Amino acid sequence: MPESIMTAVLIHGAWAGGWVWEAITPYLEDQGFRVMAPDLPGCGKRLGNPAEASLDQCVAELEEMLQQVEGPLLLVGHSGGGAVATQLAEAISERVVGVAFLAGMMLPSGTGFGEIVRDMLAQHPEASGIGPFLTWEDGGRVSRVPADAIRQIFLQDVSDSIAAKAIPRFTSQAERSRALVPHWTEARFGKLPRLYIEAKQDRSVILPVQRRMQQLVPGTTVVSLDTGHVPQVAAPGPVADALAEFAASQM
Repeated sequence: MPESIMTAVLIHGAWAGGWVWEAITPYLEDQGFRVMAPDLPGCGKRLGNPAEASLDQCVAELEEMLQQVEGPLLLVGHSGGGAVATQLAEAISERVVGVAFLAGMMLPSGTGFGEIVRDMLAQHPEASGIGPFLTWEDGGRVSRVPADAIRQIFLQDVSDSIAAKAIPRFTSQAERSRALVPHWTEARFGKLPRLYIEAKQDRSVILPVQRRMQQLVPGTTVVSLDTGHVPQVAAPGPVADALAEFAASQM
């Protein structure tokens, strides 16, 4: 493929996998993107040893994978995948045209998502999101989301048929690859254009938390969609349009 083709690197969040991007992939391909949606280590069939899971492990694997890909990269992080996208952008900033956060964790350097949530709980108790619903295994090193919580917190805005197909695909997640703290510099990730796609009806990363992250990492273009936590499933066309417009503005 010619080097001019841009690759959209789609990075899933906790308890999910590359499958969560299936609905949006044809829309992005119609927009001219090459699409990569890998399964990250530390989750599901790739759970491995939970004690060895880490942000560094995720980023190192993605870096190696992307060595085989020519051309510019658009990094897209959904939910907790935003922290992975941030750290990957820091590592390979010279190849990245922009970073998009889809209801994602756009975090200040050295800050975890849990810290932001804790600061907001007094004013927004619902900011706890999916946390109270989790079930724990392996001495607290692995978590799962019960099916009813997936439906009510992640997928409340999709049809019963879509939800029924998606719910069984959510899997176990190593805590060390969920509670992620990116570290980045102004000279690398900090200089890259950023897009934040808000999910206004999100019950996991609630809108006030999304907007707090926008305040903490300023200078980001914002697009608002009236969806729940998984816009790429609920509204794949509008998400693809927003990503394509953002990418085109950087070329």
